[in-house]
Amino acid sequence: MAPCPVVQSVDEQFRGTFSSVYRSVHAELTHFFRKRLESQADAADLAQDAFAQWLGWRDRNGVEQPRAFLFHIARNLLRDHWRRQQRQGQIEPLEVIADTAAVQPSPLERLDQQQRLRQLARALEDLPPRRREALILHRFEGLSQNQVAARMGISLSMVEKHIAAALLHCKQQLARETGTDEQ
Repeated sequence: MAPCPVVQSVDEQFRGTFSSVYRSVHAELTHFFRKRLESQADAADLAQDAFAQWLGWRDRNGVEQPRAFLFHIARNLLRDHWRRQQRQGQIEPLEVIADTAAVQPSPLERLDQQQRLRQLARALEDLPPRRREALILHRFEGLSQNQVAARMGISLSMVEKHIAAALLHCKQQLARETGTDEQ
C-alpha cells in the first residue's frame, strides 16, 4: 500500500523545516549548553537530544517557532541533566555550593548587590501585574511554565510571552540604570 500523498508531503515539508532549523540553530544550541556545562561532549549530546525530542514530538508539524521550542526543550534537558548528576553525586547540592561559596563579600560588594536588588525591585514594580506574576511564579517560585499557565488560567504561549517580555524589560531597566544601555 502506497503512503498517503498528503502525509508524505507533510513529512517532506517537516524534513525541510527540520533541516533548515538544524543548520541555523544547532551551533547556537550547542553554545547554550557549553556555557552551562563543563563537558563539551555533554553539551553536544544534549543539543542532539533536543533535536531528537522535537523529532519525537507528537505534534512536531504544529511547532510554529522551532527555535523557541528547541530552547524550551534545552532548558528542560539541562535541568534533568543537573538533577541526574546531583543524584549520582557528581555535583554537590545547591545548598552545599552556597555554603562553601559563602565567603563574606566586602562592604563595597554588599553595597553593589543591594543596589542591584533595589534596581531589580524597581524594574519588577514597573511591570504590568500579570506579567510580574508570571515572572515571579516561574523564576522566583520555581514553577514550570506549564504550572504557571495552570495557576494563572492562561495559555502556555501567553506565559512564555509574559516571561520573555518581563525579562527583557528588567534587563533594559538594569542596563539604563547602570549606564550600560544596549540599544
